[in-house]
Amino acid sequence: MSPTLILSLIAGYFVVLVIISILTSQKATSESFFIANRNAPWYMVAFAMIGTSLSGVTFISIPGMVQGQAWSYMAVVLGYTIGYLVIGTVLMPLYYRLQLVSIYTYLEQRFGFWSYKTGAFFFLISRAVGAAFRLFLVAGVLQFAVFDGLGVPFAVTVSVSILLIYLYTFRGGLKTILWTDTFQTLAMLVCVGVSIYLMADELNLGFAGLVKTVKESAMSQIYFSDPKDDKFFWKQFASGAFITIVMTGLDQDLMQKNLSCRNLQDAQKNMFWFTIAIVIVNVFFLSLGVLLYQFAAAKGIALPTNPATGKVIGDNVFPLLATNHFSLFAGVVFILGIIAVTYASADSALTALTTSFCVDMLDIKQYDERKQKQVRQLTHFGFSLVLIVIILIFRAINDQSVITAVFKAAGYTYGPLLGLYSFGIFTGRGLHDRLVLPVCFAAPLVTWFINANSKAWWDYEFGFEILILNGILTFIGLLLISRPAATRELNPAV
Repeated sequence: MSPTLILSLIAGYFVVLVIISILTSQKATSESFFIANRNAPWYMVAFAMIGTSLSGVTFISIPGMVQGQAWSYMAVVLGYTIGYLVIGTVLMPLYYRLQLVSIYTYLEQRFGFWSYKTGAFFFLISRAVGAAFRLFLVAGVLQFAVFDGLGVPFAVTVSVSILLIYLYTFRGGLKTILWTDTFQTLAMLVCVGVSIYLMADELNLGFAGLVKTVKESAMSQIYFSDPKDDKFFWKQFASGAFITIVMTGLDQDLMQKNLSCRNLQDAQKNMFWFTIAIVIVNVFFLSLGVLLYQFAAAKGIALPTNPATGKVIGDNVFPLLATNHFSLFAGVVFILGIIAVTYASADSALTALTTSFCVDMLDIKQYDERKQKQVRQLTHFGFSLVLIVIILIFRAINDQSVITAVFKAAGYTYGPLLGLYSFGIFTGRGLHDRLVLPVCFAAPLVTWFINANSKAWWDYEFGFEILILNGILTFIGLLLISRPAATRELNPAV
């Protein structure tokens, strides 16, 4: 594919997004920016959330990891269903009962000022790092496919990519994003479906042959029974449940969309149908991964490897095949798909970061509407710069699959949120509020120390379940600084 063609695709795609932004951001207010006036149809939210939840990591890393990890990731996806059940039955009723704009306001009402600021702080770190990792992946693809050949530095590629996101989100916020993410989710689903069809056609497989090829491949193994294996099914399953609870239920980004529904019942319907869709979509991505490696083997294509380890670089497999060995049409489909799924995730994350910082850190409601607009647009631009810096740092140090890096980072940054909310919901005790921040900083450090030595101590390697350990340590720390509560009226478990 020529750089000119790819640049034309990107330009045309963003023209569509900007048009949507202009149409949906008329008379935008803080309420429409933060929660879309609490008037969004549940089915639109459910559909838009697919693109937000998946990101370019799903589009590239999950198909790329099947050679080394098989379908072990499917255990994580099945665990998601339990996590979504907890969100719909425990967290959503709490958020709607309190009529929250930022979900971290709950922590202030339950424990106090420092607990509230601590929760918001860990979200800001978690989402900024997660969004930057995801953007890093698509920026790397664009760099590989276009900008290396033009001599454009990676830093410029990243900066332009994030600037484009800023341009179509800074006016309308969530009200705009619900529409742009609906468009981008549709584009992503069409692209993955077309990619699977084209791959099957290249391998001369009909539908039955496609199902048989995927099913009989050693790369489609889901169940791994060795508890010491990082692919152990039940470890992955439990990790998936807790990852979902923290990265969706305790994350302002995803919950901001749910809070835009008209009422709790609509939000729960959204979560139910979204759960079914996300499982099916991940099956498609894993199937695509099997087909990619089958195609490379059938055509005798040398896959990109890490010179130091000799292992295939999974994140580079789909981009390499799509841009160098597929038909022009298939290459176009790939570029549109990766752009759609990545920016659907990134634009939502940028808006959530702006929302949390404005509401939780700046108390934006104290200003009039004109001042609020200035503050949120300046904050929006500031977080755009933060994402650029994190991406450039990550490029300098990354040596692993991006999806692995995302979940490992989540284990350390979301663990304190898991501990805080678990303590608030499932106990009736209060906290010595000023001690919450030190406890929530100490827990990830202890988690890191245990993780660094677990192989030597117990011949055990932590995977994504590092999140659970971190949450437990946070919970224990909070228990040590707890006190009997004067009231339990905000505890939904009572």
